[in-house]
Amino acid sequence: MRDNLSKTLNLIRPKYIFLIFLVLAMVMIVSALIELNQSKQELTDLMREQAHTLSENILIASRNSLLSNIVVENLIEERLLNNANIIRQYYDQGKVSNAFLEKFARENDLYRINIFNAKGIKIFSSHRQEHFDRSTDQEPEDILSPIFSGRQDTLIIGLKASRFEQGFRYAVAVAARNRAAIVVNLDAADLLNFRKEIGFGSLLRDVIQNPGVVYAVLQDTSGILAASGNVREMDKINTSPFLSRALKDSLFQTRITQFDSVKVLEAVHPFYMQGEPLGLLRIGLSLQPLNTINSRIYRRIIIISLVLLIIGFILLALLLVRQNLDFSRKQYQTVETYSQNIIQHVNDAILVYDQKNGIRVFNKMAEKLFGIEVKEALGKNLASVFLSSTCRDLENENFSLQEVECRIGNRNRHLLVSKNQYSDADETLATILVIRDLTEQKRLEAQIERRERMSALGQLASGVAHEIRNPLNAIGTVIQQLNRDFEPASNEQEYHELAGMVHQEVKRINDTISNFLKFARPESMQPEEIGLDKFFKELQTGYASLAEEKGVKINLDVHWHGSVRWDRGKMRQVFMNLIQNALEAMGEGSKIDISVVNKTDQLLEIKISDDGSGMTEEVRKKIFNLYFTTKAKGTGIGLSIVQQIVDQHGGVISVESELGKGTTFSIVMPIRCV
Repeated sequence: MRDNLSKTLNLIRPKYIFLIFLVLAMVMIVSALIELNQSKQELTDLMREQAHTLSENILIASRNSLLSNIVVENLIEERLLNNANIIRQYYDQGKVSNAFLEKFARENDLYRINIFNAKGIKIFSSHRQEHFDRSTDQEPEDILSPIFSGRQDTLIIGLKASRFEQGFRYAVAVAARNRAAIVVNLDAADLLNFRKEIGFGSLLRDVIQNPGVVYAVLQDTSGILAASGNVREMDKINTSPFLSRALKDSLFQTRITQFDSVKVLEAVHPFYMQGEPLGLLRIGLSLQPLNTINSRIYRRIIIISLVLLIIGFILLALLLVRQNLDFSRKQYQTVETYSQNIIQHVNDAILVYDQKNGIRVFNKMAEKLFGIEVKEALGKNLASVFLSSTCRDLENENFSLQEVECRIGNRNRHLLVSKNQYSDADETLATILVIRDLTEQKRLEAQIERRERMSALGQLASGVAHEIRNPLNAIGTVIQQLNRDFEPASNEQEYHELAGMVHQEVKRINDTISNFLKFARPESMQPEEIGLDKFFKELQTGYASLAEEKGVKINLDVHWHGSVRWDRGKMRQVFMNLIQNALEAMGEGSKIDISVVNKTDQLLEIKISDDGSGMTEEVRKKIFNLYFTTKAKGTGIGLSIVQQIVDQHGGVISVESELGKGTTFSIVMPIRCV
């Protein structure tokens, strides 16, 4: 092999070596030139991005400045109106005097308070009148005419020049008894200073302080509105196709242009406020950095070419090594991708964490289960995911498989947790939690258990009730006959009252048995097509007056607008029962939220939530049991009937509640009940 290599080297003559080096040098030089053009393009793109970012920041700051002015004025208006309404109460009670107004203005830091009668004559003032002989174009009868004429009860006069003194005032007025006008003034000097400090001109002056910014101009079709830098004249929008297109198309644009014999990169951005165009923001950036980098690259091009030539030989030697590394990397990526796909697409939530790095793996099912995005979970400790104290103990407990109940978000969930540990390459002990959500399974099991229990109870009760009703009917008949035909020797009235009482009690027991038999042997369903929007609108309307009477607001949020096939009467009974229970559990100022979403193509999820008193966990577990009630006059059959009707439709009902925080009933119903 060594002989073959020697023969090969001998065949390569010096001129060929020179040609190879020459070709390589040319390649390197061409590469350097290409790199020069790419660098120029990248720097230009970077300057465009910087210009875009700067213009966006200026526009955002400008909008914020304008919005700040609006917010400050709104706060001033609210304060002045509050003070004016207080004065109106005293005025309507006849307790107002000049001394009272003077004291009120001093205590509440108001500049002046005036009260005018319906003819515009000042009748009370917190400030002594000193300008009787001066007239202005701001007469009270003109400014306050909407109040005097009865067109308005509240008038925002706003910022205005002082009638008799220097400066500006901010004023509001409210109507009082006999259409009198109460005018409250505030010195507007601070407001004007605030506008000046955060105005657009101030922003532009700050921008020009940045190195590389030549000028900043706000311009509309009529001319320059505000400018900073050495700006004397700019080309007009109407005469420039570039500027006209930028304003018309509402697009960010850049161009290389001339400014005072210097080339600049000009960025143009339309300026909108509340949907209305105000003009164009033009920012000129110096091209000096681009010229500097061009000169530097030209000086370094030869050195770079030589260095690249040497590096080329080194890279040639390393090529085989890199190929091997690439091959190994691809194999590793294949294995890693395969493992990640398995982890991400399993039906169980998988968490991998250690004490040093926190959570390291958080798959898609974990995101869905905990309602947390993977970027928010990685690097955090386990307690940031498990908010319930019961679940946080999983980190310290020693087990391999355990079933726990945790509160995640606003729902209780039943979880089957598998725990394993391993040491990684750094000898760090890591823990793997594989979590399966059994909530739906437990919910179905509970409903099946309730269904079986109610079915057995119904069969038993049906037979017992039949046996009871026959003697009850006989007792009722006998007592009626005795009451009619038998007259005792004494205490006739007491006898008839007792007989009537026995008859009423027999009737009450018989009615109770009849109601129970209806529950034990429910009527067959009569499904029909129902428009869901109209169905819930009717429910909302039906309870509107009762909710308003109790001070409760019913919110309806329907995200599915098709038709369902349900038994209208039975399902109406379900929702009326739940809404009625919610209203009884809440006080004034509460709300009931009814939401409808499509869980799948065949299933709807309806949630009825309230912010009432809630219930304990013990009560929540018994809430669907027959004859279980926490109400003094409750029968304990309402929610059992609700559960029965939902079950008849093939649906599932569950309840989530927390004491003092409210209750949510969730009903998963098929869209079409067979």
